[in-house]
Amino acid sequence: MRETVRYTFRVRPGKQAERALEAEWHRCRFLWNEAVHQYKTGGQPTYAKLSKMLTNARARSCWLREGSQVAQQQTLRNYGTALRNSFRVKGQGKPSFKSRKESLLSLEYTKRGFVVRDGRLRLAGGIEMPVVWSRLLPSEPTSVRIYRDSLGEWYGSFVVRREVTPAPAAQGSIGIDWGVSTTATTTNPQFDLPFGGHRERCAAQLAKCQRRMARRRRQRGQTPSKGYLKARRATARVYKKAARQNAYAVRNWARGVVNEHNLIAVEDFKSKFLTRSTMARRAADGAIGLAKKSLVERAVRAGRKVVLVPPAYTTMTCANCFARAKQQIALGVRTFRCEYCGHTANRDRNAARVILAVAESVHAGADDVRHAHLLSGS
Repeated sequence: MRETVRYTFRVRPGKQAERALEAEWHRCRFLWNEAVHQYKTGGQPTYAKLSKMLTNARARSCWLREGSQVAQQQTLRNYGTALRNSFRVKGQGKPSFKSRKESLLSLEYTKRGFVVRDGRLRLAGGIEMPVVWSRLLPSEPTSVRIYRDSLGEWYGSFVVRREVTPAPAAQGSIGIDWGVSTTATTTNPQFDLPFGGHRERCAAQLAKCQRRMARRRRQRGQTPSKGYLKARRATARVYKKAARQNAYAVRNWARGVVNEHNLIAVEDFKSKFLTRSTMARRAADGAIGLAKKSLVERAVRAGRKVVLVPPAYTTMTCANCFARAKQQIALGVRTFRCEYCGHTANRDRNAARVILAVAESVHAGADDVRHAHLLSGS
């Protein structure tokens, strides 16, 4: 069995290649905005109509003919996909205009628009750049996406097919409760995810960069100075370093949990509301949303049974006798004491055991997420 995955590497285009990529991006952005304009003026262009529009536009405009037709066609395909998803997915907005200043460069080439030769990536239009190969590709790539992040660093994301490695056999079950002091508290203390605090450790460096930005900031309406842009870039680097450290720790933790357990009961916790509380900074540093997403995706891919349990009353319920407390427990109280059976345990550990018990009893409020359901889009 084979699966389709992405392998992302750093690419280092030269000045001439950068100018060519930026020129190609402006052409693709023009086509995207034209498609958005046609939809907003009352039409609903299909890919066939958009392809005909591109053919006519390239016949009239030398500027468009100078670019790669592969990248331009793929831009229109991506627009059509985004438009269809906006109708199918509830709450997803329609494709909008891409600004010249705010949108990040992203180009996609299919198989006939690129080639990898002698360790270098060659794109349609004579664009060539070296790739920093950190590992070998398992097969020939079918497409590649070239993009530039907010720091100005370039990446190449290759779509390849690889053999699926079967997950190791596991029979255990585990319940997971999300928190701030400890990012993930489980029924087994061995699999707890401690609070990383990566942003806290670089707080002094971040404050220094932010003070430098404040000193070099010009009045509103004036062009930012080179010193200010340099300071802003240094600040973004600090944030990105902390985010990468969080992602690395979360991936390793999720791999250990999935390899050892067949049933994973996860608190269906929405961390967005924490951004409006006094715990916003610490919650963001803990990366609860990233941890939950990585765990669920890895578990579903491995064929484990994942049960999302609503968080209501999990901290008020006793894991021993399942009696519910009469009043809500304050956040400052970190020890749970049952007034009925006398059971005493750590507040988060008790909630994790309740979450696991709810999943094992197939509670009506639990949302069973299986591999087949996820593939079918339900």
